[in-house]
Amino acid sequence: MGKVIAIVNQKGGVGKTTTTVNLAASLSLADQRVLLIDFDPQGNASSAVGMAQNLDEGNLTIYNALLGEAPLSSVIKPTGIDHLDLAPANPHLAGAEIELVSAFAREAKMKAAISEIKHRYDFIFIDCPPTLGLLTVNALTAADSVIVPLQAEYFALEGLGQLMTTIGLIRQSLNPALEIEGIALTMFNSQLKLSHEIETEVRTHFKEQVFKTVIPRNIKLSECTSFGKPIVLYDVNSKGCVAYLDLAREVLEKSRMRQVQAEKSAAPAPELGV
Repeated sequence: MGKVIAIVNQKGGVGKTTTTVNLAASLSLADQRVLLIDFDPQGNASSAVGMAQNLDEGNLTIYNALLGEAPLSSVIKPTGIDHLDLAPANPHLAGAEIELVSAFAREAKMKAAISEIKHRYDFIFIDCPPTLGLLTVNALTAADSVIVPLQAEYFALEGLGQLMTTIGLIRQSLNPALEIEGIALTMFNSQLKLSHEIETEVRTHFKEQVFKTVIPRNIKLSECTSFGKPIVLYDVNSKGCVAYLDLAREVLEKSRMRQVQAEKSAAPAPELGV
């Protein structure tokens, strides 16, 4: 059964889509079956894997699956990268926020859509919009865990508390099992004292919830998006690619450790001899 991970930050420009796409692609290289769900009306994740130009008015997108107009399986498209599929988005998705307002169980529409295909994948990543609106609430309700990309700048910290509050509210009312997969420091400039100060503050406060891997500010990561390729296909030797491969290893290791712990917890206790 696939693990659903929402990539969330209500602040734009923090490397959210870059993290979603490159983490998904890196895991696919490890022979993991991965689905990338573009849940942002801007469709940046679709563009980043070279699929935006293939979308026209006749194509089904995640919008159709969210509103129950089509099963998610009919929306999914191969990316051309082994083991990596895409559920694309286009600007129509922006209207879903309004259309779902009066819908029954509106916060659980994405969870219902994913349930049909969850068994097909090892990982399902949801690239959320840079807001805490109904789309993001749907993603958090559907997710098993959350990755928070955090830009290594002071103002990025200000919104982190609000996001953690939102995640807490989702746990209380809609998804009690939601976990923090980790906080990923992005756009890290090792030459700036401020970047190191932010890292120290975040690690001091959130401890093991912060990934060991730090994503550097890297021009190749910016370039690969405009070419419609994940960094692993654009420049495998770049610092950005090495960082995302390391992050993928961390995510995979965490997932395996939790699976082992779950299996141990589910195993029956040994009978005591008389």
